[in-house]
Amino acid sequence: MPFDGRLLSGVSVLAAVVEGGSFARAADALGITTSGVSRAVSRLEARIGARLLDRTTRSVSLTDEGRRFYEQVKPSLANIEDAATIASGSTNVVRGRLRVNIDPVVSQLILPGRLGKFLDLYPDLSLDCVTREQIGDLVADGIDVAVRFGDLPDSSLIVRKLVDLQVITVAAPSYLKRRGRPRTPSDLAAGHACIDYRDPITRQPFDWEFHKGRKIQTVKTKSRLLLGDASTMLTECLAGTGIAQVFTVVAKDHIKSGKLIELFPDWADERFPLNAYYPSRHHPAAKVRAFVDYIVKAVR
Repeated sequence: MPFDGRLLSGVSVLAAVVEGGSFARAADALGITTSGVSRAVSRLEARIGARLLDRTTRSVSLTDEGRRFYEQVKPSLANIEDAATIASGSTNVVRGRLRVNIDPVVSQLILPGRLGKFLDLYPDLSLDCVTREQIGDLVADGIDVAVRFGDLPDSSLIVRKLVDLQVITVAAPSYLKRRGRPRTPSDLAAGHACIDYRDPITRQPFDWEFHKGRKIQTVKTKSRLLLGDASTMLTECLAGTGIAQVFTVVAKDHIKSGKLIELFPDWADERFPLNAYYPSRHHPAAKVRAFVDYIVKAVR
């Protein structure tokens, strides 16, 4: 069957519409007119024999047929882009568009104020960050790399551990003045208000563990507040609502300023891995390596 260049061109335009969310943004990205984008999509729909997009005056969305078609062709587009990158020698050049899936804790508490500095290092790079609890389908979503905590169950993605982050237990001076300071982890079970954090995978609260070398103590805490937002948890802890377990990298500035107090420094050997996940076994492009290295520096 002869190669149909118009079909590939139409698919590329469709991808630009899906990623941009509108015909206008797709036109800007491709350097053509909005009417040119519309004609290309219409020709593709006629070629396939199915309506791929639902169009309104305010939005554009994939139809069911369009979603199935796009999910099938997206990996091929990524492979073509990888081949073009390699052919142009860009495996060692940080440029292009980088789409990243970021864990909310990293996005809310570690990266704020740092993304601009990253972009300053690489003027030819643009960054598209997606923040959500679930990692989703990296291939279908066009994600280059995902940065998540812990190991994913039954994942076929390629994983690289970036760093192990220390977990500590903290409280605000106002809470300790009101409720008293617990001397040991087991004291938390005796009436202290603890702020639970929801595991995004199991949807259940994380267990409260305390590590001292190889010794692990699990404490059944009493909590009336369960949160799935790390920023809110830190804010409530700072406000004196209760005791929380957080990463040292998140709390260290607040501890230094006296806004938070670490409660059990002798029981602070718990570590939690921060991983990078890739949808392909191919050697990561320079833009991916640059971002991952920047994350490691930020959390350290």
